[in-house]
Amino acid sequence: MTTLKINRPDETEYQAYYGKYVSLVQGDDIIAALSGQISETLALLRSVPESEAGFRYADGKWSIKELVGHIIDGERIFAYRALRFARNDRTPLPGFEQDDYIRHASFDACSLGDLAAEFESVRQSTLFLFRHLDADAWRRRGMASENEVSVRALAYIIAGHELHHAGILRDRYLSPSAAPSS
Repeated sequence: MTTLKINRPDETEYQAYYGKYVSLVQGDDIIAALSGQISETLALLRSVPESEAGFRYADGKWSIKELVGHIIDGERIFAYRALRFARNDRTPLPGFEQDDYIRHASFDACSLGDLAAEFESVRQSTLFLFRHLDADAWRRRGMASENEVSVRALAYIIAGHELHHAGILRDRYLSPSAAPSS
């Protein structure tokens, strides 16, 4: 298990687009940040009644279940990239189209409770991966979506991506002005 101090990535370690995610992560202990998000996100998801988990705040927007599914899919993809690059696999990896993933998933057929459990399981797996990396692995880089990215940047992107979407869930789905009418 790593006891390494993993510094924040600098802007040369990820595409500018991902800066919005990296900037959301507080502190300099990415393992603690990722670990702490489990209880925070589960509490947020458990606050949503199953009867409202299919809610969409506007036409054409994802349901709450689809949003959670997207967080899970994104984490799996970013963690896979981190695994490949940490192992010094220099094969360029393609991007992914998030809307196609949602369109071809069946998240609305799942219970929100099952999706919450899946998020927890995926996050625990991600934590095991990151906890077992050595200093060299954290510094390695690879190509994904035609852009260079470091392993440590991917860890911050995972945490920031979750924070970004949890904020959307709170602000656009769960705020009193967005809540579905009963």
